[in-house]
Amino acid sequence: MVLIADSGSTKCDWVLLDGKERVAELSTMGFNPFYHDVGFIVDTMKNEEIFNSNSEKVTAVHFYGAGCSSPERNVTIEKALSSVFINAEIQVGHDVLGAAIAACHEKSGIACILGTGSNSCYFDGKQTSEVLPSLGYILGDEGSGAWFGKQLVIDYLYNEPIPAALKDELLSNGFEKSSILENVYMKPHANVYLASFMKILANHRETEYVSELIGSGMKIFLERHVCCFDNYKGVPTNFVGSVAFYFQDILRTECQKLEIQLGNVVQKPIDGLVSYHKTD
Repeated sequence: MVLIADSGSTKCDWVLLDGKERVAELSTMGFNPFYHDVGFIVDTMKNEEIFNSNSEKVTAVHFYGAGCSSPERNVTIEKALSSVFINAEIQVGHDVLGAAIAACHEKSGIACILGTGSNSCYFDGKQTSEVLPSLGYILGDEGSGAWFGKQLVIDYLYNEPIPAALKDELLSNGFEKSSILENVYMKPHANVYLASFMKILANHRETEYVSELIGSGMKIFLERHVCCFDNYKGVPTNFVGSVAFYFQDILRTECQKLEIQLGNVVQKPIDGLVSYHKTD
């Protein structure tokens, strides 16, 4: 059996293959070596019956994850997976590579992630190369769910003008200054917390405030993380992630302004990764 995983910072999608047949699929929390250690990952995975019942049957695991950008970081994920799947060969790759495979379908182009976090790379059909590093949600992640959530929270707490209905929804859900600051500064996974505000923004996507916020964030991302590639006008730029998928109308408009060829927009990379590894 072969297990394939696509992990962002919020959620990890898993598919278990027996030959070319999907025998199981599930979602867990996302695992990121910047935020999670081996013990935490192992303990969390052992709560899932699918993993327990197939721990000796899985012969290969292909894991693509946020934060898995160096051999040193990848060791954390490798050790955790090896502890659960004792007979498996473990392959850990960056989520950017997974996004490129899922979105580009082995064709050359630019591949971008716009989900909880953001990133970009050039994909030649086999390998990825990057111009700019990913700096995470504090210093970077422009155009991501965490970035948009942070902008909304700043406007909200500074009492900047935002739509009354949007403000009422924040208040009715208990988003007060004390709880927001506690979740951002004192609790783990602040990036995931900030990205959760995308659901509220989506509820008010027709307002001028939200459309301008999303458009400006995507413009910043495109100018910095797509236009940095010398041939960005000559190849398609493809996207994966829920932010790109649910706001692709705004994304398309911002791409057109910068003469960027919008290629595939994929919500979940896992299906493309399954198709890719079925041919192995």
